[in-house]
Amino acid sequence: MSLKDIIVRRIRHDGPLSVADYMATCLLHPEHGYYSTRDPFGTDGDFTTAPEISQMFGELIGLSLAQSWLDQGAPDRFTLAELGPGRGTMMADVLRATAKVPGFHAAAQVTLFEASSTLRRIQSDTIAHPLTYLDDIADLPQLPLFLVANEFFDALPIRQFVRDGAGWRERQVGIDGETLQFGLGPNLPQPALSHRLEDTKDGDMVEDCPGAAPIIDGIGTRITQHGGAAIVIDYGDWRSLGDTLQALQNHAPTDPLQCPGDADLTAHVDFEALCAAVPCAHSKVTPQGVFLERLGITQRAQSLAASLRDTALDTHIDAHRRLTHPDEMGNLFKVLGLFPKQHAPPAGLEP
Repeated sequence: MSLKDIIVRRIRHDGPLSVADYMATCLLHPEHGYYSTRDPFGTDGDFTTAPEISQMFGELIGLSLAQSWLDQGAPDRFTLAELGPGRGTMMADVLRATAKVPGFHAAAQVTLFEASSTLRRIQSDTIAHPLTYLDDIADLPQLPLFLVANEFFDALPIRQFVRDGAGWRERQVGIDGETLQFGLGPNLPQPALSHRLEDTKDGDMVEDCPGAAPIIDGIGTRITQHGGAAIVIDYGDWRSLGDTLQALQNHAPTDPLQCPGDADLTAHVDFEALCAAVPCAHSKVTPQGVFLERLGITQRAQSLAASLRDTALDTHIDAHRRLTHPDEMGNLFKVLGLFPKQHAPPAGLEP
């Protein structure tokens, strides 16, 4: 039985699904879920993330975190964590770039949050360092926390609501025969969206990510209690508006309802909502290109280019552009830093 058949049967028995339930099923179903069954990254997958584009991305983030570690007194034990580490490429780059920071590796307990058993196997081959896996932020040890999350929050399931007067109708996934289709639930008050009545009109869609707040709160709580820093990179902006749910298959957009379990489903991150849930200090939300340029990506690119020729050099130049140019990932992706209130934000970010 295909995942679509399972979803149709579930809707027929229990009624329409929220968009969040649909996303969670498509991405994490134990037998047919997108992340449960494949390696989705790179040219042979469905999308390419920044760490896969160039080693410079992970290197600079690693050095930014290491600088925060030094600025906070270089604690002799800390958690170095990544949410949704993909193939482990970025953590491997982080560790390589920080290898010469005295004491950093000896103090680091590398901890990954990864739901996919397929990707866990790849990560263990990619990262040359002992690894700990956790499933819940609440299970983090009571230690300083230095964490990175790149394209993690965009994959968390969202709920979508369409304004109808002073209430909201939730977008749902239902069926017409054997065909999945979107519809709207009844008009109901949504207290969590009361502040959105000020900037929306009838028919406007807003999105809510119920799973994001507990995660960002857990990260911020550890940083408040024990010190550390976090760097969150994702596409999105301040206060979301409109339908941002998208599906990607073979590096091309597709209908989110067309191939459940066979396409990646994501949505833009609402950085305002993330910041509202953070108990520690946070930086200004900064475009990725600006962040990387402040960290010296152009100088690093020039250094690496000196030993490259022909196609390899062209690929390297293209990677630099993709990561930083406003028309590429440079402006679409944003960076948020978390840090203790008595300290400065991670390098590359402003308070």
